[in-house]
Amino acid sequence: MAKYDHIDVKILHLLQEDGRMTIKEIASLLDLSSTPTFERIKRLERSGVIKKYVALLNPDHLSKSLNAFVQISIIDHSQKSLQTFIKGITAHPEVMECHHVSGDSDFLLKIAVKDMTAYHHYVTTKLATVSNIGNVKSTFSLAVSKSTTAYQLGIRDLPDTKI
Repeated sequence: MAKYDHIDVKILHLLQEDGRMTIKEIASLLDLSSTPTFERIKRLERSGVIKKYVALLNPDHLSKSLNAFVQISIIDHSQKSLQTFIKGITAHPEVMECHHVSGDSDFLLKIAVKDMTAYHHYVTTKLATVSNIGNVKSTFSLAVSKSTTAYQLGIRDLPDTKI
């Protein structure tokens, strides 16, 4: 079982802020040498706490500045129909997130496109081809007040994990 401590939490905070930070830079900030820092990071990766490293792109520089949050209700809730819907909808590159949710709808999607014309094109040429959709409700983001990928962490947030 892996046991995590406050140093692991600090490493995770640092990597969430800058995933390109070197082992040497992290070690220096933690007053550790590079070898134990490297071993801790590898343990966090092997245990699945660190899932992957990515570059976060600015959507305004990529013609992806319109975010639509789309609530979808499906008709058939059988396992096969759910999986078919999920496979169809997640194949669309415009779909940034797909959440199976509770409440008035079954799924909540985050769609990123250039503008309303592009969204209309997405709805009529791609979304309309996905089977099992009963109802669609779209909400558009007017401004983003907060956008983060970093989780607030404490030691209790990290599970004991077999590696």
